Amino acid sequence: MKLNQKHTILASYVGYLTQAITINFAPLLFITFEKTYDISLGKISLLIAISFLTQLSADALAAKFPSLFHPRICTVLAHICAVIGMTGFAWLPQVLPSPYLGLVLSVMIAAVGGGIIEVLISPIVEACPTDEKSSAMSLLHSFYSWGLAGVVLLSTLFFTFVGLEHWRILACLWAIIPAIGAISFCLVPIYPLEKPLDIPAESAPPSLFRSGIFWIFFIMMFCSGAAEQAMSQWASSFAESGLGVSKALGDLLGPCSFAVLMGSARVIYGKSGGRINLVRFMVISSVLCMISYFLAALAPLPMLSLVGCALCGLSVGIMWPGTYSLATARMPWGGVRMFALLAMAGDIGCLVGPTAAGWIAEACGNDLKISFLLSIIFPVLILLMIYLGFRKKKSP
Repeated sequence: MKLNQKHTILASYVGYLTQAITINFAPLLFITFEKTYDISLGKISLLIAISFLTQLSADALAAKFPSLFHPRICTVLAHICAVIGMTGFAWLPQVLPSPYLGLVLSVMIAAVGGGIIEVLISPIVEACPTDEKSSAMSLLHSFYSWGLAGVVLLSTLFFTFVGLEHWRILACLWAIIPAIGAISFCLVPIYPLEKPLDIPAESAPPSLFRSGIFWIFFIMMFCSGAAEQAMSQWASSFAESGLGVSKALGDLLGPCSFAVLMGSARVIYGKSGGRINLVRFMVISSVLCMISYFLAALAPLPMLSLVGCALCGLSVGIMWPGTYSLATARMPWGGVRMFALLAMAGDIGCLVGPTAAGWIAEACGNDLKISFLLSIIFPVLILLMIYLGFRKKKSP
């Protein structure tokens, strides 16, 4: 069978499933790490920071030296790093003098894979000869959401029927997905990521830093990552320790519902065929994000707080892929460097949002509600950037 762009896109879906696994498996075990290895909440927050700082390093290298990131070689290596990192959770804390060091190394190796995937998979799909690029991008990013939902749901079932004490086995089982991705990207066609364009020299990629609209998209990506991960990374711990519900129920009604609704938002736009106004969709999503954080932080009943956690997933769903699509439409000459810089902005947000939430919670007596209340600043900034960037321009 001759492989074509459809197989490339399918392999890219596996890439985003891999990224979801590397980012979201460890947070399900934060309370377990705390109890098993006697790790403070502050050190747990540092694991999140280390993960996204490592991804940031990959983004920065791709932005500085895009020619070094051969799409096929680097994408295969990224999936291999994910395999090594996920299996490392099972044995590195046991063999190193400090279990925490083992967790740090596992997180870092897995994050190298996730960072490279974030940089390369989106432009690989963008380069595929398909119609409705923004819809394809939204569908691609929905697989991160389905990966998150799968990690939460299947991990919860494993913990319920096999036992939480066997979490190391589950870490190895999740490594099967990136192994499939590594094999897939050895075989599928990779289309040119940058096509030569007849454009003036002053409009070439190096002028990104001098473009006002680029910085608007940069801030939007930062806030998108922060708004998404502040809830995603802490929803499980919030439900378990802050709301007093069982781990299984909290994971299903918190991060799992968050992921399903986030993926649903991306599929709704992806299947719309461009009929939905993207800018208006992002405005509505930003307002809903503010409401969801208010509900999670201030609701008088635990179940209403969990509804807020879930609605946050619906609200942030379009933010990350939507910003990519708007940036591609406004700066089609940006190439891999633009994707890398925007990915870096998103990863900075993914670092700042949940890490700050953990530190604020610890300073306030382990109260994540205060962290969620302060996280409203991120959708507010997205609304401001949309106003600045599109108030006088025709929406795409």
